[in-house]
Amino acid sequence: MTGPEASSMSERAGLIRFLDYQREALIKKLDGISEADARCAPTASSLSLLSLVKHSAIWERRWFQIVAAGQLVPGEWPEQVQDSSDQTFGLTDDDSVDKILASYREQIAASNQILADFDLDAPCVWPPMADKNLRWVALHLIEETARHAGHADIIRETIDGTTGV
Repeated sequence: MTGPEASSMSERAGLIRFLDYQREALIKKLDGISEADARCAPTASSLSLLSLVKHSAIWERRWFQIVAAGQLVPGEWPEQVQDSSDQTFGLTDDDSVDKILASYREQIAASNQILADFDLDAPCVWPPMADKNLRWVALHLIEETARHAGHADIIRETIDGTTGV
């Protein structure tokens, strides 16, 4: 498959397929890379391949489970007070490629279940986003994941010359 073909599928299936395509493009950038290179920030940005996937896993959970579905995760945003900077790109010594990929895949599965079970027109449960719906969340995540996959393309090419989806 060179890209998601949405001509004969439902809107829901199309949203999931486009989002999965972008998720896999991001995940693929970690294929065959060392732990050190996964943490490397070789551009003017402080982003690394691993930090992009970690950030994506965290916000995948937040957007679908908390904002859209209204599930509460103790100690998690928005309950957790944070300053204005986004700490979700930060890596700890415990973060590894395998651990972060497993977390991201777990969040993807939970998100896809919400996409399968909820009405696309269902308003977001988190009050500040009640004017948005599940469709909007899915489209936003397609946009954000594609953006981070693009960042990952540049980082991976800078590290070892690997290009392409």
